[in-house]
Amino acid sequence: MNPGRLALAQTAQENPLWISWHDSNWIPVLNPGNVMDYFSEKSNPFYDRTCNNEIVRMQRQSLELLNNMTGVEYIPLHVQDPILYVIRKQHRHSPTEATPMADYYIIAGTVYQAPDLASVFNSRILSTVHHLQNAFDEATTYSRYHPSKGYSWDFSSNKAIAEKTKTQTKKEPPVKEEPSSIFQRQRVDMLLGDLLRKFPLPLPQITNNPGGGNPADTNNVNINHSGAAGENDHTGTDQAMIKQEPSDSIGTAAGRAGNSDAPPDKKMKL
Repeated sequence: MNPGRLALAQTAQENPLWISWHDSNWIPVLNPGNVMDYFSEKSNPFYDRTCNNEIVRMQRQSLELLNNMTGVEYIPLHVQDPILYVIRKQHRHSPTEATPMADYYIIAGTVYQAPDLASVFNSRILSTVHHLQNAFDEATTYSRYHPSKGYSWDFSSNKAIAEKTKTQTKKEPPVKEEPSSIFQRQRVDMLLGDLLRKFPLPLPQITNNPGGGNPADTNNVNINHSGAAGENDHTGTDQAMIKQEPSDSIGTAAGRAGNSDAPPDKKMKL
């Protein structure tokens, strides 16, 4: 046997969360009616051939008989056609009592084992410790020690790296958004239709004019009246100015005549 396959088989036996399985011949015709037959394939590493499902299958009986049997069995737990199926492995003790052992989910025809709570916690803790260790290792590369000054930080080497990353990000072309699918568009249209039915648009309000004319005409009439009144005011002020102008003009003319043809000054005789 190939050493790589042997190592993979050993890893799968130790931790089945690292493996997956699918059969491309079944994927186009997979539906809620044949998903259990798909999961019961001999090449599926998650299927236990000593379970009660295999006994019922060999006897060609209905799966409803599993409730009257004791032992390991597989049941469909959740179905979201056509992409998601969840199958549970459990140990049945009585027709009304069963202990869950594992859950398997099928996404687009590929079977995975759902992780338990302890595996999720271990994965998150290991990921956190890994990132913290990388942060501490990078921080120690910038620390410097001098006998007279003590410890200090030197980030001069990091400036070149930051400038290099900035130039690379500027040269990268913008990422194009993926087009929406038909399911997303139909879903959005349905939600918009529900919102319009719940909150209809307000109808425009039409005000009736008692005079039967256009409101804009009344505004124009008011503007004309105000303009006429303004002209009358200006006319009155102009007439007042005209009344005052003759005296001023006469004095001005006399002054000009005196300056041009005035006789020489005569000395007063004592």
